[in-house]
Amino acid sequence: MADIQILGVIGAGAMGRGIAQIAAQAGVTVRLYDNNAEAVQAAVQALAQTWDKLLQKGKLTAEAVAAAQQCLVPAGSLKDMADCQLVIEAIVERLDVKRDLFAALEAIVGPDCILASNTSSLSITAIAAACQRPQRVAGYHFFNPVPLMKVVEVIDGLRSDPAVGDQLAVLARRMGHTPVRAKDMPGFIVNHAGRGLNTEGLRVAQEAVASFEQIDAIMREQAGFRMGPFELLDLTALDVSHPVMESIYRQFFDEPRFRPSPITTLRLAGGLLGRKVGEGFYVYRDGQKVVPAEPAVPALPEGLRVWVSPAHADGQARAVALLRQLGADLIDTGTAPADALLVVTPMGADVSTCVAEQGLDGSRCVGLDVLHDFAVSRRRTLMTSPATQPQWRDAAHALFAKDGVAVSVVEDSPGFVAQRVVATIVNIACDIAQQRIATAEDIDRAVTLGLGYPKGPLAMGDALGAARILEILRTMERVTGDPRYRPSLWLQRRVQLGLSLLAG
Repeated sequence: MADIQILGVIGAGAMGRGIAQIAAQAGVTVRLYDNNAEAVQAAVQALAQTWDKLLQKGKLTAEAVAAAQQCLVPAGSLKDMADCQLVIEAIVERLDVKRDLFAALEAIVGPDCILASNTSSLSITAIAAACQRPQRVAGYHFFNPVPLMKVVEVIDGLRSDPAVGDQLAVLARRMGHTPVRAKDMPGFIVNHAGRGLNTEGLRVAQEAVASFEQIDAIMREQAGFRMGPFELLDLTALDVSHPVMESIYRQFFDEPRFRPSPITTLRLAGGLLGRKVGEGFYVYRDGQKVVPAEPAVPALPEGLRVWVSPAHADGQARAVALLRQLGADLIDTGTAPADALLVVTPMGADVSTCVAEQGLDGSRCVGLDVLHDFAVSRRRTLMTSPATQPQWRDAAHALFAKDGVAVSVVEDSPGFVAQRVVATIVNIACDIAQQRIATAEDIDRAVTLGLGYPKGPLAMGDALGAARILEILRTMERVTGDPRYRPSLWLQRRVQLGLSLLAG
């Protein structure tokens, strides 16, 4: 196949405009068409303003701007696509409309012209079924805003010629984007892998473990994510996010890992969509979210002694090291004393289960999340059971906040907050790899570039310890009885064999 020099873009909205911009900047002639001729003119004017801003900021030279503007050609009808080597549709997310468009284009373009869909949720195979030459149809899923989100999913339908995807990958690199290759499955890579953060965050909130803002703070400041699940849902807006959650859940035939929450159903019905309407999981004033003040740190009682359960040796070692750093009066005995704060360090269990299985006094017992590195995290999480007495809860809060690090105190939950959300993210990514929807490397590339996670989910699992992630999942499945936590065989086998989760 020859290098693509003439590209058609159908749809002059935000996505089509963004694709046209990066293609024109790469020296590709772009024929931009929309059913609404005014939308094309508006896009041309908007791109002229964008390029002028890039010129003023020194991001593009005057020569580069002039060349890009020369490459952008408004199209008056679909017939103007006749000489295109590639046509990308970025129109409404309706299967019938996309199929009708591709069927019409086949009567106009040459036999070797590639037809690509920017769909985020529809099957490429289903779109291609309307074409006489389905082998030339592929997915080319960009993310909004296109110029800034430097990743594009190249999706092979069941009848796509692999050479078509190869050509799209070459063009993506030419436009400054990173291509990731995916099989045609619901959610492709990014929307599939993104289920873990949102759906598990919602589940934590639904179980009244912690408030929306607590969950977000834990995921940001303890787990290292740029945004927590509810900040992200407010940014994307529930009228966009909730249908995607439902769609992927249904398309995978009610897979428990993707189970949506009635929380978003109710809030969507009430119009609490997020930032764009000024209220979602947070209230927004002048574009800034309003966050309640954190509770004051209680006073540290005098003479507090602390005992750490040896039931989880690795967790005990981490907790003891932190407590020594905090100057705590540690009791080093095998059995719990009668007058001390009792600290457990479960991986996937709740405090109630630890109390029952270890024969501890539940009134003095709290859990400490030790999954993430205390030296890096800016927040620690403590967990209480229904039996924990307020004075012991407050004593633990005061002790673990002694050095000024923020502490979140949450209700009893298998896997705290960060453990269960991160384990779910890693587990879903492992299952994407197990299904061979994409390579392990492309899964991590897609997620870091498309979702902005601190690491790709497979690399994240390796960094935290794949065996720990497996333990968290197995324990959560045992304690809750919920199949959403069953470990992926990809994860289980690599732990058994001592391999990296990135090992294909």
